[in-house]
Amino acid sequence: MSKPQPETAASETPEAARARLLAEVAALPARPGVYRYFDAQGGVLYVGKARNLKKRVSSYFQKNHAGTRIGLMIERIARLETTVVRSEAEALLLENNLIKSLAPRFNILFRDDKSYPYLKITAARDAGDVQSPAAAAFPRMAYYRGAVDRRHRYFGPYPSAWAVKETIHLLQKAFRLRTCEDTVFAHRTRPCLLYQIKRCTAPCVGYIAAADYARDVAHAEAFLRGETSEVMEQLQARMLAHAEALEFEQAAELRNQLRALANVLHQQSVEANSGAGFDKDADILAVKVRGGRACVNLAMVRGGRHLGDRAYFPAQVDEATELRAATAEPARPEAGEPPALSPDVQVLEAFIAQHYVGAGVPPLLIASHAVDADLIDALSAHAGARVDLQVQPRGQRRAWLEMATQGAELALARLLAEEGSQQARTRALIEALDLSCEEPSRLRIECFDISHTAGEATQASCVVYDSHRMQSAQYRRYNIEGVAGGDDYAAMRQVLMRRYAKIAALASEPDAALKNGAARMPDLVLVDGGRGQVAMAREVFEELGLDLSLIVGVEKGEGRKVGLEELVFADGRAKVSLAPDSAALMLIAQIRDEAHRFAITGMRARRASVRTGGSALEDIPGVGPKKRARLLQRFGGVRGVGQASAQDLQTVDGISKELAETIYRALH
Repeated sequence: MSKPQPETAASETPEAARARLLAEVAALPARPGVYRYFDAQGGVLYVGKARNLKKRVSSYFQKNHAGTRIGLMIERIARLETTVVRSEAEALLLENNLIKSLAPRFNILFRDDKSYPYLKITAARDAGDVQSPAAAAFPRMAYYRGAVDRRHRYFGPYPSAWAVKETIHLLQKAFRLRTCEDTVFAHRTRPCLLYQIKRCTAPCVGYIAAADYARDVAHAEAFLRGETSEVMEQLQARMLAHAEALEFEQAAELRNQLRALANVLHQQSVEANSGAGFDKDADILAVKVRGGRACVNLAMVRGGRHLGDRAYFPAQVDEATELRAATAEPARPEAGEPPALSPDVQVLEAFIAQHYVGAGVPPLLIASHAVDADLIDALSAHAGARVDLQVQPRGQRRAWLEMATQGAELALARLLAEEGSQQARTRALIEALDLSCEEPSRLRIECFDISHTAGEATQASCVVYDSHRMQSAQYRRYNIEGVAGGDDYAAMRQVLMRRYAKIAALASEPDAALKNGAARMPDLVLVDGGRGQVAMAREVFEELGLDLSLIVGVEKGEGRKVGLEELVFADGRAKVSLAPDSAALMLIAQIRDEAHRFAITGMRARRASVRTGGSALEDIPGVGPKKRARLLQRFGGVRGVGQASAQDLQTVDGISKELAETIYRALH
C-alpha cells in the first residue's frame, strides 16, 4: 500500500501540485489495485479499482474534462493513495469495503442497512435451565433481529418484520408450535387462547409429549427449508398408519394438520412450482434508473417461498455514472472488449458488491441486467460457496423477476414524485423567507424542540433537513440539566448554546474550521415556539456573534390549529402568516412535527429510565444489558431486585455469588 502523501504545502503553486501528482501517477505499477483521490482538506473524492493501476489512473489526467462536473472533481484532486493487491477480485472486495467506510463524494453509495429480521426456533435445552426448566424440551418460534446465536436455528433473512410475523402465523396453523416466552410457559396452569383456537398444542400444561412436539418442530423446519412435499408425505403416511390401527382420533388430528398445511401452501402469494422454477434460496434483483435517481428492488425467495421485497435508493448516481463514462476508454470490439457500462449496470454492480460483501449471499442471484463475471467470482470466493447469476430466466423465475422489476418501477416513480414535491417545497420556502441560498439542494435547516412531562425528564431535540429530505443520521438529542423543571426558555437557551458555541468559535478561525471539518452553520434555524423562545434564541446568537436573521420561530396560530401557524423573526421583521395550502408552510410544519416527534420519543425513554430506576442497575460494574434484563424480568423491576436477597439474586442465570453481593450492596 502506498504511504499517504503529506498535504500540499500552502506555498506550493497549483502548477507544482499538479506536476507532483502526475509524477506520482507515472510511478504507479501496472498491477491490480485500488486507488483513492483526496481533496486539499483530506476529504475522500473517489474510490476505484483497476486491473492495471497505472493505465486506469492515468486516464483521468490524459483527457480534457474542462467545463464538466467531472472536470471540477479532477481539479480538486490534491493527492492519491493506492493499494496493490493480487487479483481483480481482491481489488473489488477492498474497493467496496472502502466505499462503505469512507463514503466518497463521487461513488454510488447505498445505505448500509442489513438489519434484516429472522424467524428463530430455539434449541431444546437441558432441563437444568435455571430460568424455565419446564420449557427446556419445547422449542419456541419467534421473531428475531440481531446477532446470531449458533445454539438456535434461524430462517431468513426476511425483507420485513411483516413477512416474519406472517410466516409465524402460517406455521401456527399448520404445526401449532408455541410462541410464548419461557417465563410465561413456566407459570401456565391451564391452556391459553392459542390452544383454544388451534394455534398451539399446549405443551405448557403437558397436552403433548416432548417427542411428538419435537416431530412437529422438525416438520416446521423442513417446511421452512422448502421440503414441503416430504413433510406432506410423512404426515399422510402417519395418518394412514393410525387409521389402519383404528386410532381414528390421532388420524383425524393428522388429517386436520394436512388440510391446514395445504391451505398454507395455497395461500402463498407466489407459488413455487416444481421443476426449473423451483428455488430454495434465491435473491431477485431489478434495477431502474431515471431522472438522476435509481432504485434496486431486492426480492427474497427462501425455502421456495417468495417472502417479499425491499427497495434501495443509492445516492450520487449522476456523479458516479458521469465520472465512469467520462474516464472510460473507448471499447475495442475487435479485441472482444465490452462497451461502456450503462448506468443501470453500474448501479446494480455497486449494489451487489456493497450489499453482499460482509453478509450472506444465497446460491442464486436472478438479475435484470448482466454484471461483470469477475464480480460474481469474487462473491463466490468471499462466501466460500458457488454463487450463480441468471439474467434471462424462464418459468417461475421469470415471473419473480417481472414482479421485482415492476416493484422497482413503482418505487422509483413514487420517490421521484415525493422528491419533486419536496424540491418544490424547498424552493417555495426560499422564496417566502427570501433566503440567500443559491442551490436549493444545499439548503440546510435545523429545528429545535423541548419536551418534558410536567418538568420531568426534560429533553431537547435537533432535527436536520438537507438535500430536500430529513437527515435522520444527523439528528441529536440533548439532556437538559441544571434548569428548573418546566422552564422551556432556559432549556432552549442551553441547547442552542451547546449546539452553536463550538461552531461560532471555529467560525472566527477559518483555517481551524477547515482543518477540523467542522459542521457549517445552517441556512435557517427553526425553534418551536413564539416570541419567548425566539427572544431566548436571539440572546444566544448575540452572545455568540451569529446572524440573527437565521432564527425563525414557529408560533401556533389561533386555537392552535394546524395551518394557522405564524412565523416570528429574531431580527425584528414583522410576523408572517403563510396560506394554509402554502408549500413553504407545509415544509415548515413537516420539519417542526419531526422535531416534536423526536423530542417526545427521547423524553419518554428517559422518563421511563428515571421512573424505573434503570440507571441504578446500569451503574453497577459487571451488570450489562443482558444480565440487567434477566434481573428485571425475574423480579418484576428494579424495586423487586432491590427487595431480593443476595441468595435470590444468585438464582438468575449469569449472576455469580460475588456479583450478587455487589448488586445487593449497590442497591442497599
